[in-house]
Amino acid sequence: MTLTDEGLVHLLSTARTIAVVGLSDKPERDSNEVARYLKSQGYRILPINPMLTQVLGEHAYPSLAALPPGTKVDIVDVFRRSDQVGPVVDEALAIGAGAIWMQLGVSNAEAAAKAELRGVPVLQDLCIMVQHRRLRIPPVPPQA
Repeated sequence: MTLTDEGLVHLLSTARTIAVVGLSDKPERDSNEVARYLKSQGYRILPINPMLTQVLGEHAYPSLAALPPGTKVDIVDVFRRSDQVGPVVDEALAIGAGAIWMQLGVSNAEAAAKAELRGVPVLQDLCIMVQHRRLRIPPVPPQA
């Protein structure tokens, strides 16, 4: 399932919470730069990294499955090697994530097909920050 620019605009304009799998606490890493940018745009960031307890001032979780029950995740942004995406997609589907976004250099056709069969949009080998800027998505309005 390939999203058009219109579909990307809709996804990024309606999303509020983004779980970032593989988020590093090192500012020079792409995952940290992207998550900082997304947070600056008003998104709620949920860091997923089993080696950390906090990133960017947010509590970090060891896995998507470890998120508090009922946590709504609009997008799972994946910074993992392509061969490690399968279990991440399984967890994303189990928690009812709205979309799965694999960052630049990350793709897994089998995992993507599994998600798409369940009606979950999947983007592969694409940077969410670059697309957000390119499409000029306005910041997320503050939560009431």
